[in-house]
Amino acid sequence: MVHPDRVNAPSSRPDEGAGTGDAGGETRAPRGALPLRAGDTTADRPWPVRHLAPKIADYIARMPPVWIEGQVLDLKRWNSTCFLTLRDTDVDMSIAVTTSAAAVARLGKGVGDGAHLVVHARPSYHLKRGSLSFAADDVRLVGLGELLARIEHLKRVLASEGLFDEDRKRRLPFLPAVVGLVCAQQGDAEHDVVSNARARWPAVRFEIRRVTVQGPRAVPEVSAAIAELDARPEVEVIVVARGGGAFEDLLPFSNEALVRAAAACRTPLVSAIGHHMDAPLLDLVADLRASTPTDAAKRIVPDVAEERARVAQARLRTRAALTQRIARDQSTLDHLRSRPALARPTSLVDAHEARVHALRDSARRTLAHLLDRAAAETRGLAGHVRALSPAATLDRGYAVVQRTDGAVVRGPDDVTVGDALRVRVARGELAAEVTRT
Repeated sequence: MVHPDRVNAPSSRPDEGAGTGDAGGETRAPRGALPLRAGDTTADRPWPVRHLAPKIADYIARMPPVWIEGQVLDLKRWNSTCFLTLRDTDVDMSIAVTTSAAAVARLGKGVGDGAHLVVHARPSYHLKRGSLSFAADDVRLVGLGELLARIEHLKRVLASEGLFDEDRKRRLPFLPAVVGLVCAQQGDAEHDVVSNARARWPAVRFEIRRVTVQGPRAVPEVSAAIAELDARPEVEVIVVARGGGAFEDLLPFSNEALVRAAAACRTPLVSAIGHHMDAPLLDLVADLRASTPTDAAKRIVPDVAEERARVAQARLRTRAALTQRIARDQSTLDHLRSRPALARPTSLVDAHEARVHALRDSARRTLAHLLDRAAAETRGLAGHVRALSPAATLDRGYAVVQRTDGAVVRGPDDVTVGDALRVRVARGELAAEVTRT
């Protein structure tokens, strides 16, 4: 659509701006009353639709033909003309294209909804409807080799961004309570996943989103279903399933928008497209690739029979290991108990006990001998002390004469007549006075 400010040339159509009345009896404004430029229009001086539409048509008619590539949607044949919508595979945008039925027939039976075409078309503007369409004079089918080259280029781009790195891939939960399933509205993929998963683990529940899995509506519907299931906290793993198909039918699963939507999914994602020859890019970005929907069912839930057998086998192995360990420990204990040191534990201390008793008796004898000898020596010393003691001399009738100051009188010269004396005898003292010397 052209911007109104770019539409400046006056129209040459006879009915534009005419001063005569139209079929409805309205009086048209004189030509001189209409602004010449779109920027000069105001609420009081607008352009009528009949004035604007031809300007847009003239501008679009001057546009040269252009080569356009897109995906076919709603292909319809009417007599010798084909009507189709050419849709962009990455964004929600489309244009209407008309071409001859003969041009489409030359491409063979491969042309239909979902096919990729390159058309050489000239734009045209329909005045009455105000719509833009393209008339194609040359239609070419995008070949398989070119599609593969585009997918390979996109693969390198996404790989350089790290979308296929192993460290991005998350482990699936061992036993998910709720599994999200994105599958076709009709087909065996849903039955294969649900029936095989419930046969393995009957308690598993599914949140199923049935969408279009091929054609132009596949990318937006599958992307929306993944985003919706990812937003549900109870969904623990998401499976995108399709039961194989031709290469052209699987092109939506190599679409950049769908691959990026899968990469942005926070819930572990399983790709079960079921195409062995050429893996879609969804297989590379998914956390797990399953070869078929049946294989996906086996990978997302464990087999209850196998798990029970593993538990029983683990119990047998545990019991055998425990029995063997107890028997080995019992043998070791018996061997230890048979040793003399454990058979008669006191034998280790008997010799030491006897030695302690012998040393104790020897110490007692030595101490008694030392005490007896010390007692004899003490008695001898006591006898010597008593023999040398003044008291013993006094007991034999001797006396000790002392002056009043305590000095011992040893001769007559030590006293004078009239001195008071103390006479100490064995059993007391006597007072005396010197009468003569």
